[in-house]
This record gives sequence, C-alpha cells and structure tokens, in this order.
Amino acid sequence: MRFLTAGESHGPTLTAIIEGVPSQLPLTAEDINEHLARRQKGYGRGRRMQIEKDQVQILSGVRHGKTTGAPITLQVENKDWTHWTKIMGAEPLSEEEEAEVKRKLTRPRPGHADLNGAIKYRHRDMRNVLERSSARETTVRVAVGAVAQVILKQFGIELAGHVLEIGDVKATTSEFTTVAELKKVTEASEVRCMDEEASEKMKQAIDDAKENGDSIGGIVEVVAENVPIGLGSFVHYDRKLDGKIAQAVLSINAFKGVEVGLGFEAARMKGSQVHDEIAYSEERGFYRMSNRLGGFEGGMTNGMPVVVHGAMKPIPTLYKPLRSVDIDSKEPFTASIERSDSCAVPAAAVVAEAAVAWELADAFLDKFGSDTMDDIKKHYEMYQEEARNF
Repeated sequence: MRFLTAGESHGPTLTAIIEGVPSQLPLTAEDINEHLARRQKGYGRGRRMQIEKDQVQILSGVRHGKTTGAPITLQVENKDWTHWTKIMGAEPLSEEEEAEVKRKLTRPRPGHADLNGAIKYRHRDMRNVLERSSARETTVRVAVGAVAQVILKQFGIELAGHVLEIGDVKATTSEFTTVAELKKVTEASEVRCMDEEASEKMKQAIDDAKENGDSIGGIVEVVAENVPIGLGSFVHYDRKLDGKIAQAVLSINAFKGVEVGLGFEAARMKGSQVHDEIAYSEERGFYRMSNRLGGFEGGMTNGMPVVVHGAMKPIPTLYKPLRSVDIDSKEPFTASIERSDSCAVPAAAVVAEAAVAWELADAFLDKFGSDTMDDIKKHYEMYQEEARNF
C-alpha cells in the first residue's frame, strides 16, 4: 500500500489518497472518526481543538460500506478555513485585497521548519512553509492509520498508544495483560496514561509549563498484539520492518527519538539480560519467553507483541518567545506567538499508533496480500497453521 496527504493547516481541507487497500473490506466513516476524535483529546491542547471537530468524508474507493479495491480518498474539512479564505486562497489577489490580508511572515520561529523551508523553497513569506509543516497534517495521517487498523482488526491484530512520560514525570505502573485492557484504562485518562497517580502529576506539570509560557514533551508507547511471525524481512535494509516503523514514527511532527523494545537500555545491559529465550509447545508452536526486543528479531516480527517508544520534544511555539532574526531586515527579535498547545503528548500517542498501524498493515499485505479480503484470509490461515506445525 501507499498513501499521500495534501492540504495546509488553514486551507479548506486536508486530504489523503490511499492505494492498495484490498476489496471487500468493511469500512465506514465512523471507523475513522473514532480515531480522529481520540487525536483531538488530551490535557494541554490549545484553542484550535475547540474550533475543529474533525469528521472524515470518504470520497472514493468505498461503496455501500465496503472497499472496491480502487484508491480511497479521505477528506477532512478545516472549520477554521472561513477565517483564512483570503490569506490562504488559491486565486490571485487584487491590490486592494492584498492590502487587506496580513503582511507576509518574515520572522522564523526557533524549532520550526520556517527558516530551513524558506531557504530551501525560496519563500520570502514563510506562511508557505508553516502551513504545510504544521502538525495539523497528522489529522489525515490518523485517518489513514484508522483504515490500516480496520485491516489489521480483521486478523485479530489490535493496537494501543499511550503515554509513559510527560516532562520529568514517569508512569511507574504500566502492567497490562491485553491491549483491550490498556485501551480501557488509558482512553479514560486525560493524559492517556495507565498510572493514575502519575497522571495527576503529569497534568500539574502541563499546568506549570503553561503558566510559565512554556511547553512540555514526553514519551509515548505503542503496543500491537497478535502480530504474526515473519512480517518484514532480513534480506535487505529497506525491508526491515522495525526500521520502517522507526522512520514512520520519527516522521511525526516534533518526534526526535524512537526505541523498539528495550531500545537504548539494551546497550547498557549484558546479552544474557537482553535476548528473548525461545520455547515451544504444540498449542503455540515456537514462542519467546520474554519480549525485551519488542517483537522483532532480524528486522522481522517474531510473534510477540510489537512495542515501540517515541520521544516527542516540547512544542516550539511558546508564549514565552525565543530569539530569532528577521529574514528581510536581518534584525533580531523575539519570535512571534501563534496559537498553540502547551502539551500534545496524549494526542501524539494516537498519531504514533496510526503510524505503527500503517507500517504493520502494509507489511501484512506484502506478506499475505491479494486483491480481496477473502483470499488474504485464506493465505493467512494457511501460513499460521504451517507456522504452528513448523
């Protein structure tokens, strides 16, 4: 499968086109809207989430509740567009209209794509950069990930994204038996965290940052259960699934680090403390006795739950602005203040979940794929039986 997204933060819509989804997959807008609503929740979100009530329109590739095998077009309307029609419109402006709209943006904000993008694409008005580089684009990435989750759910593969850390507050309780249990607890939490005591401390840390005109980051975890053995491949670097997942997570706005399983902690431990011993039973076939490697060996899934961590830096748009330099006057200034969240880590867990879901679904269809869901199910069931009896 593959997908493309298009649209700007304050443009009329955000759009995604997905190619390669098999036919006969049950899919409705509600399957997607559920995840869009999850993305908009979370303690620390800004005023934009009070304006936007994201709902998807499925414009192609689905008929009467089932996919047709044709490209799927997803579209989410930007409600805030009504205030930006002149500033962000596609048609040329008259001299009178140009005088009415805001002046061009020439002051880059530290930590954003503003300056690098302006230099790369030769933009003297950096709104051309910040509109597309905005995290608003993750709306349709979540929509795309929701389609991936519908595919995976057909085979019992479930995912959940949740929060492990916000600022210097760490969850100390993160034990769970199933993804369903994890979801039940974390979806009821304002910070999407399993640890109730840590959740309250996280909220206080967010409040403190906001009061000081600052922002705060954190670490999220994505868990996927019932993933079969053998997704991905060891034969070439660009087919290693853990590498593809790492790239996908790191491509999310503000993410600066990724770990699979123990991740960096494994570098500080002995081999005997890191590697997962192998066992066998007639019922399960081969399995691992632990999951320190996060469900991966040799770039392939090993049948254990996939566990991925992503580190999100604090959002760089601050109410206590940092110093920068105007690209026209070359004079120093303190960066302009744009509407922003003080913390988006709970929402980022949903985005990371979508990114992991897409890569798992893509690898799944690469392994078992065909034109129709019925054929894929036959291939999958045959493979699972062979794996158990290997």
